[in-house]
Amino acid sequence: MKAPKQVNVHEAKTQLSRLLADVERGREVIVARDGVPIAKLVPFPAPGRRLRVGNWKGKIRIAPDFDAPMTGAELKEWGF
Repeated sequence: MKAPKQVNVHEAKTQLSRLLADVERGREVIVARDGVPIAKLVPFPAPGRRLRVGNWKGKIRIAPDFDAPMTGAELKEWGF
């Protein structure tokens, strides 16, 4: 992927079609206000495309009870 391109808000508004074409070609575009990044345009994943886990493969474990209801003590800790 190419290095991100940074543009100001005015350029983003006036050149949106060109910037979207850049994004379609794989380039990220950073939109900045007064030189401070506020948004990033990135390609939308193609339908059916799966996220890659890369270096995390085999290192992530989800507990069997990860979606179990919270206990009364846990609810109290969270202020419920």
